[in-house]
Order: sequence, then C-alpha cells, then structure tokens
Amino acid sequence: MYRIGTGFDLHRLAEGRKLVIGGVEIPSPVGFDAHSDGDIFFHALTDALLGAVGYGDIGELFPDRDERWKGADSSVFLKEAHRIVREMGYSVVNVDGFILLERPKILPYREKIIKNTARILNIDEKSVFVKGKTYERIGEIGEGKAGVCQVVVLLKKEEP
Repeated sequence: MYRIGTGFDLHRLAEGRKLVIGGVEIPSPVGFDAHSDGDIFFHALTDALLGAVGYGDIGELFPDRDERWKGADSSVFLKEAHRIVREMGYSVVNVDGFILLERPKILPYREKIIKNTARILNIDEKSVFVKGKTYERIGEIGEGKAGVCQVVVLLKKEEP
C-alpha cells in the first residue's frame, strides 16, 4: 500500500537570521524569521511525512509556544517524523519539493540539500529532488520578503 503526503511552509525573511534550507546554511543577508531555524524545506517535508500517515502536523509535535524548540535545528523535526513513519511500517519512496524564493538562487545549493535530506531519510539521493523558483517579483515573496516551500512524499508500506 502507498500513501502520499503534502507539506507547505512559509516564513518571512529578516536581517540577522541565518538562511537554512534542507539543513544547509546558505550565505545571505537575510534568513527566515521563525521560532526554530525556519528551514522551510524541512518544515514542509516534516508535515508531508506526518500527513501521509495521518499522525498530525509539525505544530502539534513541536509547538512554537514551547521554548525547547526556540532556535532548534529543523533536522530534529524531520528525524522524529521519519521515526514515526518507520514505526508505523512505512518507508519513503521519494520526495519532491519546490522552494519559492526570489534570492538567493537555490541551484548552487541543491545538491547539498538533496544529499543532506537523503542522508537523514536513509534513502538514495535519486529519490529526493528540490527545485528553486522565483515569484517573478510579484507580491511579498517576489519582493524578497518571504519564502515558501511545498513538498510531496510517497511512502510504501513495508512487507511484514
């Protein structure tokens, strides 16, 4: 049996914050303004994994009202979601995501993001893909004031 999950995340950009996407720190004068490190790719992927198995969402497991998660590395969230997926008897078949961010460009960092994600999920790098898109200077995303990510995952029930 297969299950599909989708995830979405959005954060404003602010000066004085690190820009982290897929666990990779990207040189930038601005980063995501969030309770944790604001990694929109890992946040969306965490939600996609949890949603695929009907477990809940990132806000339930890691509420932004909880000081334990202030400044947290979002790989912690992803690892826990992956543990839950595996505990429920599923494995990740593939991950596909896109990041809407006017700048910096994602392409120079894409391979690192893919490698890091595949390592955390213990899957082949060919099973992970992420695309960077601009918003053609439209709205707050296009003005460089925010970033958005959407992710789709496919899970497969493991044979007993």
